[in-house]
Parts: sequence; C-alpha cells; structure tokens
Amino acid sequence: MASTTTFPTRLFLPGLVLIAAGLALGAGGVRLLTLGGSAYYLVAGLCTAVAGGLLLRRQRAALALYALFLAGTSAWAVAEVGLDWWPLVPRIDVWLVLGAYLSLPWVQRALQAPAAAGPGSWQARLLLGVTVVVTVLLGTALLRPEAEASIDTPAQGLSQAPVSAAAAAAPTPGSDPRVAPADWVAYGGTGHGQRYAPAGQITPDNVSRLQLAWTFHTGDLKGPGDPHEIANEVTPLKANGLLYICTPHNIVIALDPDSGQERWRFDPRINRDAAHYQHMICRGVAYHDSTAYPQQPAREPAAAAVAAACPRRIFAPTADATIIALNADTGRLCEGFGQGGVIGLTQGMGPVKRGFLNPTSPPAVSQRVLVVSASVTDNESTDEPSGVIRGYDIDTGRLLWNWDAGNPDETAPLPEGKTYVRNSPNSWSVTSIDERLGMAYVPMGNQTPDIWGGNRIPAGERFNSAIVALDLATGRLRWVYQTVHHDIWDMDIGAQPTLLELDTPAGKVPALLAPTKRGDIYVLDRRDGRLLVAAPERPVPQGAAKGDRTAPTQPFSELSFKPPRPLRETDMWGGSPFDQLMCRITFRGLRYEGMFTPPSEQGSLVYPGNYGIFDWGGVAVDPQRQVMIANPNYMAFVSKLYPRGTVDDPSGTGSEIGLQPMKGTPYAVDLHPLLSPWGIPCQAPPWGYLAAIDLKTMRKLWMHKNGTIRDSAPLPVPVPLGVPSLGGPMVTAGGVAFMSATLDDYLRAYDVRTGQQLWQARLPAGGQATPMSYVSDRTGRQYVVVMAGGHGSLGTRLGDSLVAYALPQP
Repeated sequence: MASTTTFPTRLFLPGLVLIAAGLALGAGGVRLLTLGGSAYYLVAGLCTAVAGGLLLRRQRAALALYALFLAGTSAWAVAEVGLDWWPLVPRIDVWLVLGAYLSLPWVQRALQAPAAAGPGSWQARLLLGVTVVVTVLLGTALLRPEAEASIDTPAQGLSQAPVSAAAAAAPTPGSDPRVAPADWVAYGGTGHGQRYAPAGQITPDNVSRLQLAWTFHTGDLKGPGDPHEIANEVTPLKANGLLYICTPHNIVIALDPDSGQERWRFDPRINRDAAHYQHMICRGVAYHDSTAYPQQPAREPAAAAVAAACPRRIFAPTADATIIALNADTGRLCEGFGQGGVIGLTQGMGPVKRGFLNPTSPPAVSQRVLVVSASVTDNESTDEPSGVIRGYDIDTGRLLWNWDAGNPDETAPLPEGKTYVRNSPNSWSVTSIDERLGMAYVPMGNQTPDIWGGNRIPAGERFNSAIVALDLATGRLRWVYQTVHHDIWDMDIGAQPTLLELDTPAGKVPALLAPTKRGDIYVLDRRDGRLLVAAPERPVPQGAAKGDRTAPTQPFSELSFKPPRPLRETDMWGGSPFDQLMCRITFRGLRYEGMFTPPSEQGSLVYPGNYGIFDWGGVAVDPQRQVMIANPNYMAFVSKLYPRGTVDDPSGTGSEIGLQPMKGTPYAVDLHPLLSPWGIPCQAPPWGYLAAIDLKTMRKLWMHKNGTIRDSAPLPVPVPLGVPSLGGPMVTAGGVAFMSATLDDYLRAYDVRTGQQLWQARLPAGGQATPMSYVSDRTGRQYVVVMAGGHGSLGTRLGDSLVAYALPQP
C-alpha cells in the first residue's frame, strides 16, 4: 500500500505528461479550429489535461476518464481513415502506450490509497483495461501484409506464358537493326528510350539465384567544395565489348563487362571553383560507331579522317559546358572533333557564369547528327543562358543547326557575333531519336525561374513543359505538344520520351509515351504529335501572384497516375498526434484548391510536388508484351512567394530546395516538401509504388507500394511503407523488371506479370540510378548492373560502387 504522505512517482510523471500534452493539444486545437479544422484536438487536450490533474490528485476517476478518451479517440480515428493501419497509428500510438501504463497493477495500486478509495474503483480499472485490450486487438488485426492482388485488372490480364527466346531477341518494328541484342548502347538502351534488355536468361523462375558478380569503385567521391546536390545517376552503356560510365565530376571510365576491371579512364579535370553549382551530376555518356553505317553517304574529307582515326566514339558532357569526344577503344581525345576533341557550349550564349550552363544528361546520337542540350540554374534569375538545342556533325563537331525556343523559326547556324535568345526554355533531360522518321524528340523544361512567369518570352511560351519534335537534318520544328500551359509549378518534363510500335485495333502505330511530373502519361503518334489517348482540357484554379497569370485550362490525359483525389486534412500524418496536429495546422494554413493551385504569398500546397510523380528516371517498356513498368511517387511540396525586399535577398542555395532568389522577378520563393517539425512526411504513406500498364488496353495491370523506411528512419527497421524513388525501372525479355531507385539501399526484381517482388540485394549506397542489363560477348552470361552512389538531395548514403549481378556460372 502506498504511503499517505509520499506521492508515488508512478503517478506523478504520467500526470505531468498528460497535463503537458493536454495544454499543447489544446493550444494547437484552438489554432486548428480557427483555420476551419477538426475539433478533436481541442477536446483531446481538455480530456488529457483533466485526466492528468486527476492522477496528480490520485483520483480513480482518472482511469475512467482516460478509458473514455481512448475509446473515443479510437472511434474518431476509424471514422477519419477507416481500418487502415498506418494512418491509424499516429492517431492512437501515444495514447495507447499511456493507457497500457495506467493499466499496470502497481500503477493502479497507487490509486487505492485511502484518499482514492471508494465505490466504483474496480469498474474504472476494468473499463480502462478492456479499452486498452480492445485497441491492441484492433491494431493487431489490421497489421497484416499488403494483399498482392492486382488492381484495376483488365478482363483479359497479361498473358502468363513466357515470351520465347526467339521472339524476345527479334527486333521490333522501327527498332535499330544495328544494335546487337546483347548490348545497351544508349542511356535508355537504344535511342528509343525503352529501358528494355532483349535478353531472356533471367526469368521469374531463376531470378532468386542472382548473385554478386563484381563491384567496381570509381574513386570519385564528394569533395569539400561540391554542392549539396551531388548525385550518382549514371546508367552504364555496354558497347564495343566494354562498359562505359561517367562520374559526378565527369570522369569517363571504361570497364571489362565480365570482371569490372578498369580498361581506361579519362578525367577532363573540370573546374571545381565555380561560385555556384546547383548540381554535380552525370547521368551517362553516348556512343557512336561509324562502322555500323556501311551504306552511308560519302563523308567530306575532314569527317572521313575523324571516322578513320576514331571509328567508335564516346561523347561525354561536362560541368564546364563542353562535350568531349573520346576514342571508345583507348579513351584518348578524338583530335579531329571540334577543337582537339572538345566542343564548347558557351558559343553564342553571351555572358555565362561558370557552372550556370551544365549538360547533366548525355547527348543524343544519330547517324550524322549529335543532338545537344543543357540545363541552366533553376530559380536563380531571369538572366540565364539560352536553352538552345543544337545539332553537330557527328564526326567533326561542326555546328549544323540550332533550334532556340525563343526564336524557333531560325535554325541555320548562328552567325559569328550573334547571340541566342537569353533565358529561353531549355531541355535538361535525355532526347530520343527515330532515324527512320528523321526526328529527335526533346523533353522541354521551363524558362527559368520555374515558379513565376510574368515576363516570359512570348515566342517560347508554347514550348515550356512540352515534347518538341525536331527534324534531325535541319533542326526545323516538326510538331510540338505542350503538357502544361504557362507552367509555374516546375512541372517540366524530366523523363526521356519512350518510343515504341504500339499495338492498336488499326495495327502498329509509331507511338511516343511522355511521362510527366504531374502523373499524366501522354500517348502521341510520333509522326505528327496527334494524341492516341485523349487528353481533354479541363478548368484549373485561378488567381496567380501579382504580375503573373494562370492558364484557364490544362490537358488531362486519360492515361494517368495522378492522385485519385485532392489531399484532405484527414490525410495528414506524422509519428504521433502532436506532429500530426502540426501538419494539420500547416495544411489548413496553405492555399490549396487541388492540382494546379497557383503559388502564393500565403504559401501554396503543390500536389503532386515538383519532384514529380515521374521524373528523369522515366518508364520502361516491354515492346513484345506491350507492357509499361513505372514507379510513381506521391509527395506534396510547399511553394511560398516572398515579395522582393521582405527577406534577405538569397544568392542561391546550391539546391532546388529552400529559399530561391528568382532575381529579375518581384519575388523570391521557398520550395520544400511538406514535412512535420520532426522531418516526417505530413501526408500518410504510401509515398512510392511500382506499377504496370497494359498498353493494348491502357489500363493498370497492378500497382503495389514499394520500398521500406530502413535507411531513412531513426531505427533500421525495414517497415514496408512504400517510399519515394528517384531513378527508373528496367525490364528484360525474361519477364523480370529491376529497380533500385527507392530511398532504401536495395536492388529489387519483380515479376512483370504480377508485380510480385522476387528478389532483392543490399546495395553499398543509395541506388538513385536506373539499372541496365547486357550479355557478355565472351561468356554469353547475362548481367544486371546498377550504380550505387547515393543522392545528395535525398540524403541517401553516398558512395562510388558500380555493382553487377548474374546467375551462377554452370
């Protein structure tokens, strides 16, 4: 029996906790109510504060009151989110733990002192105990593995029969017959960007036997002067009997495909003293084999000389705004290309600060033309280099044409002394090539800054966030399709367009798939840009910031992964009731009218966020099965405008997150993900999925949450919430898809037919890159290779490992 003169600490501490929690909840609850939010938190604050006071007075009524509060909270939580375990957890976790503590016999004995004795004591204890047990049983019943059933399954699902080896290896109509099925000769496998390996050794039946074949360390790690966003996003090439990669500092390395041993290395020794690099990234290099075109037209003498001296070439971008041409056999500069093997991209640009023109993606290669674009510094100012797209002679590096969205009709090479249009829309991602049709398909970014467009170039407005088809020979515009009108949300097209011969009731159609940050996938006839899947214009929210405007409508594709509905207050999440309350207050304080809510001084919720449902990783397409594999992401962002002069004028952050200067506009902008004060996403999981589309019917085959919080939570517990991913999937003819882009450090394999995860391997660092696959010319062994080097902006583990997997040797 407790002493009548000494207050038991087993009641004192929980009493104080409940009072403090009640005061915090009550204050926050009042604020939430004034914003039009839920009254629960105010009621909860009153209940817990009173219960805490009764505990300090050693009153048995504390147990009864707390039991009623816990039961009411559970009922409220179920009413808000249904029987969905993860959204329920932060609503009841803290209260359940406290309830379990108050149910302990030695705690309750402290309430049995004479001052607390009296009729009804056992009823209060029983009520609390039953409430705790029922709440635990409810949570236990709901904690079950996610069902693996497909969603939105067509009446005739994907055939379970495997594709034959002959059919898998056979070229699809419109594919490049010069590309060996064993190779991976371009960033997306080929110039069509399908991320498809026509090798079928690895199947759903044997993929579980994959084992580590070799690991190569580039030795290129983050240095003290590097920007925050340094990332290893490279997809290797396999051609000419070698693997080719580039590192964040633009070092080009050739490797033996069977051992991972280094064959040669070229370091361009880029300047690292730039005042402001926003990114330090190299997504890949390009490959060209002059001997693959035996029937090509006669070359001019200079071109023939280069082709003879460097018949096989690697073209690599550098942060110094150059493209270098290397002999693919030796790694030496191709001296006859450009100026000693280098073409500079600053010609015709006017003043360019070092680091402000940066080709982070590989150029696109065709028989006669090298198509080059580059990124500029986002949200820095309105006085950035031109976004001109240029075509160079593949052999000599001579400028053949230039297409500037600010002056789209003049494509003849720019005369000496003239400059391109300043700050015109650019393309920072990967261009696709169709040599048969003679077109390059360019995914366009925006005229920077992304978040305010009041003074954009009129001629360039139609090309922001658009797919632009250019004539390979002349650079002339063939057609354009814009996915976002007057984009002020940074919804530019980061994904490489994917080209395929699409099965339709009328037969094969040369199609283009354009995945976008907003989640819509635009399906176009790549001959003329005509829509193959409808995308009607629909009204969107209005009311842009002062001096800007919004388009009255936007095109919404009927093939889409956009969120099924706008976010609601009940979607707010967190690790506990307290950060969930803060997220609700934040949500209610933002302007939000659904997708395309304009940026505002109040602060606007941007959902999908500007990291995108689909970004530079793109999608993978199996052209034989006519299936698309995609990794959609769902993270909300906040966009808040600050009138010029109301904040210290920022000079740039070295990242696209945080306060951005937008010099030359009336505003600076703060961009950041919607997170709780503890850094936990405010919206409930899942945040990332893997999904498949049947391209014959344009319907989802399956969609499963993907990835765990093992490497992003305080404790390394692999809870399968479904996490964001940055990078893309790859698919093989054997019916297996691979992806490594999630926030946890794994490479995973999936059955294309069902989405079932079949295998995973732990990576030494973050895998924010797209895998590729090839077959060895010497051994005939199929490999799967991925770069595990991490990503600065996502906070994943940095490293320098290129990792290869293969089936055991016989």
